[in-house]
Amino acid sequence: MKIGPTFSNPFKPGAGHIPPYLAGREAEKVEFLRLISQKTILENMVLTGLRGVGKTVLLETFKPHAMKHGWPWIGTDLSESVSVSEDNIAIRLLTDLSVITSNIIVAEEQISLIGFRGKSENIERNLGFNFLMGLYNNTPGLVLDKLKFVLEFVWNCLKEKKVMGLIFAYDEAQNLSDQPRKEQYPLGILLDLFQSIQRKGIPFMLVLTGLPTLFPKLVDSRTYAERMFRVVMLERLKESDSRDAILKPIEDIMSPIKLDKNSVNIIIYNSGGYPYFIQFICREVYDAFLPYLSVGESPSIPIDEIIRKLDTDFFAGRWSGVTDRQRELLIVIAGLDNCESEFTVQEIVEKSKKVMKKPFSSSHVNQLLVSLGKTGLIYKNRFGKYSFAVPLLGQFIRRQSVKMEG
Repeated sequence: MKIGPTFSNPFKPGAGHIPPYLAGREAEKVEFLRLISQKTILENMVLTGLRGVGKTVLLETFKPHAMKHGWPWIGTDLSESVSVSEDNIAIRLLTDLSVITSNIIVAEEQISLIGFRGKSENIERNLGFNFLMGLYNNTPGLVLDKLKFVLEFVWNCLKEKKVMGLIFAYDEAQNLSDQPRKEQYPLGILLDLFQSIQRKGIPFMLVLTGLPTLFPKLVDSRTYAERMFRVVMLERLKESDSRDAILKPIEDIMSPIKLDKNSVNIIIYNSGGYPYFIQFICREVYDAFLPYLSVGESPSIPIDEIIRKLDTDFFAGRWSGVTDRQRELLIVIAGLDNCESEFTVQEIVEKSKKVMKKPFSSSHVNQLLVSLGKTGLIYKNRFGKYSFAVPLLGQFIRRQSVKMEG
């Protein structure tokens, strides 16, 4: 078979990279379009799920839909540094806001009406970052008072541009938290700010993306957050959608790779329906097949080698960061039949009695689960049950256990 030189490997397993074909997320798109059709913002969006399920990708695909419907889009990834202080969250918001407002020119009369002081020749008439920070710093009150004033002023300028509203979209939002010991509440400030301006009819909407720990954290900060957000939980793809994610990118007549039904089934099974794993395995399969096709052979999928590479590239770094005792606990959890869904402390304790000479006590399990939650491997849902925060982690751990026993 002659290989078409113009058709490169279409699969993209990198973090946040848009796949060649986005499969199975139509319901989530419809829900987002419903939210931006609100006349008054009663619901914001939390887009949540395990790592590798496609949250960042889906968030990016929402952006053109928002802009098409008259909703300018701002935002970025939230790092832990934003949680250091209330001032940091304010700077983050004003920095992002200035991207949209920097081309807006403010008449001198408007500037004088808001009490902005300074020599007339030095007053900035465009709403860039310096102007927004000046307005923020010259407004009396606490951080929340200052931010509300700036956002209300910005909306009064934006609505003259015939926009429907403004999307504040933040990825990795589980990194944002309050700091009670330091008397700093950046997460609370964010929630209070949007609840306040939305009550005034200002159509600024929050779209937050993060791990399943995100929504409980929002509710812990402000109980009203339960009514403030529509939570959309991204699950693994259905079999039909997984099949489309595998086959659609290579339907092009120029693609040298054609996968038979058995190959597709192998990819679906080993990916678990998780978009990242589908992209990873398909990329490896594509590259592995090419040398054989050039000499007219029909290869089989080297799935063991691909899984070994996936273990090294995706799981190994997380596994190396846990202590010996945490590792023992994870091995016990991986032995549960329900390890890939939800499990309880009691189930872990009972399993440890069957497989360990020195089983875990309930208090010890609780302590270890808390520490594993901080590493991002485990999360606790609002019903007191726990889950792996990394997809297919149980399978990886069982493979490591076999190696250790060998």
